[in-house]
Amino acid sequence: MTDAIRPELPDHLSIDPRSPHHVAAVFEHDIGIRFNGKERFDVEEYCVSEGWVKVPAGKTLDRKGKPLLIKIKGTVEAYYR
Repeated sequence: MTDAIRPELPDHLSIDPRSPHHVAAVFEHDIGIRFNGKERFDVEEYCVSEGWVKVPAGKTLDRKGKPLLIKIKGTVEAYYR
């Protein structure tokens, strides 16, 4: 029943509301990301077709105070929990 009201997960998604890849309707539900077979909880952005995720690089911040992100390549699977 709840699957009917969930929007389809996009190929490219970002948690940053200023990004063109941010879809607010998707974040109303709990999303999981599996990267290379392991579940990740620190993913800021992903792209399934290109096979990468962006995650924070430790506690390093950029000049605007946001976490500095690194891109990691591998197998990406996005799903609703």
